[in-house]
Amino acid sequence: MTDDPELNQAEGQQYLQSSDREMAARSTLSPNMAILLGILFIAVVFRFHNITLPLVDAFSWREVSTAMMADNFQQRSWNIFFPEVSWTGPGPSYQGREFQIVSYLTALLYQLFGWHDWFGRMVAAFFGLVTVFSLHRLTALCWDETHAHAAALAYALMPAAIMVDSSFLPDPAMLALVTLGFWLFAKYWAGGSGWLLPLATASFSLGVLAKPPGLAAGAVIFYLMVSWVLEKKRKQAAKAFLLGLLSLAIIGAYFSWAIYLGRSYPPFHVAGSGYIWDSGFWTFFRNSFYFKSVWNTSVWWFYGYPFMALIAIGFWLPPRPVEDPKQRTLSAIPYVWLAAAIIIYLAAAREITSNPWNYHIFHVPFAMFCGRGAFLLATLASGPVLSPAVVLRAICIAAVTLVWSTFPLVRTMKTPIAMNGKLLGDELARLAQPGDLVVAIAPEVGDPVAVYYSRARGWVFPPGGGDVEWSKFVADDATAIAQLEELRAQGADLFGTAKNAADKQDRLFLEHHDGVIDYLDKTATKLVDSDDLLVYRISRP
Repeated sequence: MTDDPELNQAEGQQYLQSSDREMAARSTLSPNMAILLGILFIAVVFRFHNITLPLVDAFSWREVSTAMMADNFQQRSWNIFFPEVSWTGPGPSYQGREFQIVSYLTALLYQLFGWHDWFGRMVAAFFGLVTVFSLHRLTALCWDETHAHAAALAYALMPAAIMVDSSFLPDPAMLALVTLGFWLFAKYWAGGSGWLLPLATASFSLGVLAKPPGLAAGAVIFYLMVSWVLEKKRKQAAKAFLLGLLSLAIIGAYFSWAIYLGRSYPPFHVAGSGYIWDSGFWTFFRNSFYFKSVWNTSVWWFYGYPFMALIAIGFWLPPRPVEDPKQRTLSAIPYVWLAAAIIIYLAAAREITSNPWNYHIFHVPFAMFCGRGAFLLATLASGPVLSPAVVLRAICIAAVTLVWSTFPLVRTMKTPIAMNGKLLGDELARLAQPGDLVVAIAPEVGDPVAVYYSRARGWVFPPGGGDVEWSKFVADDATAIAQLEELRAQGADLFGTAKNAADKQDRLFLEHHDGVIDYLDKTATKLVDSDDLLVYRISRP
């Protein structure tokens, strides 16, 4: 400032004008941010569409078990280390499960707003949006903003991602947290602030606790740490290594506890089976590592040919190598992530193919490759300039994927195949008295959906847990009657079955166990005999 009033006034006006310009620049939405917000909106539309659908779709069995754990947190105990289901009798029915992030958050919503079966879907969908954002920023760091837009949009529209992200499952939390954690770590690796490292560690650790396949992202972190060592940046590598050991110690301690819990309480059930060390390498080899199941799931459920073609193109034609060594290291991240996910698949192929939501760990690299493939086709022979031809091609690519993949496959996966199970549960809820225990057979034997919607505790039939096979009926009526009498002795009050209930060998209960129905007609009181349902009161006076 000077003593000249006019000069001071001019300088003040210039300062104010400069400040106004800076504030206007900060308040103006950048084009890239506007595109990201648009992609997030698209993701919201697809994930929240029909969000109130009951838990009766293709993933019903696993969703209902997760929902039961949320119920029991809210109704019986808030101790997150004791997840409990309701389909193995009066309990306690603790099981060895993942760290229950989605179910616990849902239980908190029940406590605040009352019980609604779709709250779990809503929580999962919000985690899905975190994945969209984190994937976008990770792709921008690895490649560039244009590829980030394409990858995030691919994830937003991918049928598999939509289905898993809108299902009451732990997998959306897993992928969201490990992707967020890895993006924060990659930012730190690229020269970001020191506070990013503990945040990345915490997010990654929670993600793996939510579901073990998240360890695939840990392999990518290890890849970046090795690059530090090669660059002789041993101080950064040592710090990340120590925090990584702490993370693995916490993860190992929790899953050791989960195994102990599952083996210590009836029904002695630890989630997950079908690993290579259980079945043996040659069993996997004879079954070609279940790749036929992978193909069928990919074509008819999860991706469809348009998305599969885009993924293949993007995988085969990555962005051109750049001169910056650090950027070259980052550009390889989707390949390292995919390789780690494949190793996990090879070790757990039977489990993953039996429970296809476990494919979710693949969807980050798949979305990146898919976005790359779409980018290549859209800019074919036109260069990266945003010309009318590029825009038209991009619109055509999006239309083809929507019409031939997203709409039909999501509709297929969301088909309410277990609706009769829900109707049976509703009927049992109407008939049950306080404290009653129910026995229920859903359309798919072993699915506890009817027990869940009865709002009571009870058993699936045939009763399952541990190593017991409960997805198929026993061989004869005498064994089934003995099982039923054992449940009656344990306090079962109501028995219900959907009339279309069939086991995995496609045997209808009413036909295969017609002798059980005759026995119930003689020893129990028939309460419902409709076109779809059959319900008896079996408790003795």
